[in-house]
Amino acid sequence: MTNFGFVIDNRTCIGCHACTVACKSEHDVPIGVNRTHVKYIEKGTYPDSTREFSVHRCNHCEDSPCTTICPTTALFNRSDGIVDFDNDRCIGCKSCMQACPYDALYIDPDNGTAAKCNYCAHRIEHSYEPACVIVCPTESIVSGDLDDPESKIAQIVSTQNTTVRKPDSGAKPNVFYIEASEEMLDPSATEVTGSGMWTEQSFGVGHFAKYAETRLEEADTTSMIVQLALEKKAKQSAPRDQAIIRDVMERLAEDPSDAKRSYDQPSKGILWGWEVTTYIWTKGISSGTYAIAVISMLLGLVEMTDSLWAATIGIGILFLAITGLLLVMDLDRPERFLYVLLRPNWDSWLVKGAFILSGYGAILAASAVVLILDMDRSLLTYLAIPGFPLATLTGVYTAWLLMQAKGRSWSEDSLLPAKFLLETLVIGTAVFIPIATNDPVAIGLGVITLTAVLMHDNNLVKKPQMEPLL
Repeated sequence: MTNFGFVIDNRTCIGCHACTVACKSEHDVPIGVNRTHVKYIEKGTYPDSTREFSVHRCNHCEDSPCTTICPTTALFNRSDGIVDFDNDRCIGCKSCMQACPYDALYIDPDNGTAAKCNYCAHRIEHSYEPACVIVCPTESIVSGDLDDPESKIAQIVSTQNTTVRKPDSGAKPNVFYIEASEEMLDPSATEVTGSGMWTEQSFGVGHFAKYAETRLEEADTTSMIVQLALEKKAKQSAPRDQAIIRDVMERLAEDPSDAKRSYDQPSKGILWGWEVTTYIWTKGISSGTYAIAVISMLLGLVEMTDSLWAATIGIGILFLAITGLLLVMDLDRPERFLYVLLRPNWDSWLVKGAFILSGYGAILAASAVVLILDMDRSLLTYLAIPGFPLATLTGVYTAWLLMQAKGRSWSEDSLLPAKFLLETLVIGTAVFIPIATNDPVAIGLGVITLTAVLMHDNNLVKKPQMEPLL
């Protein structure tokens, strides 16, 4: 078996961004997103400051959470350890981006599908090394088979003191770092300041001007050294690799500052926005109202008249339809929404949830048919036997989906399903009591309760997405 991975040597990385440029050139990566990038941190205060560079990208994890949560197997583990992706199956749901502890995925702005480092799989299959490895002037990036004891990368990992990022994630990453500081590996250990390396931070104007001048001089010197190193490397490389090295040289020469403009992965902002916040709310109204109606009927608390059944089922169908619409709207490739049902990955709670929603919708539709055709009302009770658990699961399944998003703090909350269940029942009670009693006080309390739940769900979705991942 083959198990490809990377070693990043922080001792020798000079932050030239040749790897980023090579990756963009090899894969035609659009402006504003990166498959590989160089993180830059600085310690101390000028003139007593130090700098550290490190390459970040997909970690090609052995237990990759992105492949587990992907609903259409657009992301998958190859037999050689590479985590690859299939653009033709991706629906742009952004779940993989939530699941990745390393923030390695992005949505391609040109086609609306997820993308990331795929270890230059097309080059590997023809016995070439990844583009970033070819161009690195200091050979700080080492690739190879981790399971081959004779390979250079396996020997480095076995003899050097290497570390990985976020080992507590359980993803078992296959990117190893030599002498990476805690500040480089732990995103919460450093504070994001300014927009680049030449920010004022805590300097006075005079100190900042001198600092910037020094850094500009260093940048020019570094650029010259990089060009000379790449030229030497091109002469020593096989003909098949010379083209990509010279292409990177030309791109760096055209605008050296362009390769140094980004010092960390660009922020992706809020991945799941108002559509997801509202979807949690609408499906809670649909499923909670039905569940509370069934509970009230079984406990003998209310008499389920035709009008009350009609109101309950009508609310259920309306808000479930809105839920489905919101789910489709949130996709970057909404025309592919049926792939979740037609090309399912049964490990993903997105898939399980889609089938739960479909089953619950079928119960509601059948119940509506019973009322419209004036059929035996006992059929509504029989339909409630599968309807109640499906309604409950409709309200709760999102909790298990969020727990698959290993990149976020949601996944650490073991009580999340119980919280979603409680919230679903609270929402259902807030809606059902007013339609069952027509009491103005009950209606007012219901509105207050629904407003509070909406505000909570908005915070539930947005807050974890503001956490640093890089």
